[in-house]
Amino acid sequence: MTQRGERSDGTWHGRPTAAELVAAVAEFLETDVRDAKGLSAQVAFHARVAANVLRTVERELLDDSPVPGLLGFDDEYALAAAIRAGDLDDRGPEVQSALRALVRHRLAVAHPGYDRD
Repeated sequence: MTQRGERSDGTWHGRPTAAELVAAVAEFLETDVRDAKGLSAQVAFHARVAANVLRTVERELLDDSPVPGLLGFDDEYALAAAIRAGDLDDRGPEVQSALRALVRHRLAVAHPGYDRD
């Protein structure tokens, strides 16, 4: 059963999806733009940076992994405020584990393979 407005393939707005559009622009920058004759080194560098940004956005859009637990807090800001206030000083190992999970989750999207040896 789908929610109102949702298509059976899980997309809300049809095809191409936002992730597919982002991937197409990244592909264009990675190939056509960077391979263009007479491209300055600065423009080639900026094309590479833009493509990397778009690949990160693509991974964020496609990421359906569960968000790590926040120790009962509604968001990371509330968790950070509690840590700063000392409210979790007696839960050090639990806080450390939660923070490591958050960092791993972010790195998996921002820099895949970072945690591999």
